[in-house]
Amino acid sequence: MHEAWLMRDLMRKIVEVAAQQGASRVVSVTVRLGALSHLDAAHFKEHFDQAAAGTVADGALVHASVETDIQSPTANGVLLQSVEVA
Repeated sequence: MHEAWLMRDLMRKIVEVAAQQGASRVVSVTVRLGALSHLDAAHFKEHFDQAAAGTVADGALVHASVETDIQSPTANGVLLQSVEVA
């Protein structure tokens, strides 16, 4: 359930960025996965692909790095670092 909430929140942000830029699609997304988010890059990609289906982010490349600091303020979440749009 935690992952579903993280993905809904992330997709909301990505779609909002694309709309603000007047973009018809998202080309790539770069994220940092919190140390306590319970996600690795491959697992995140699976969830991202499911959440992005049918949105402007459908088919976007995903660049994900995993944070190791459990004391970080973003340790429980997914930090959206950049969105490349077309």
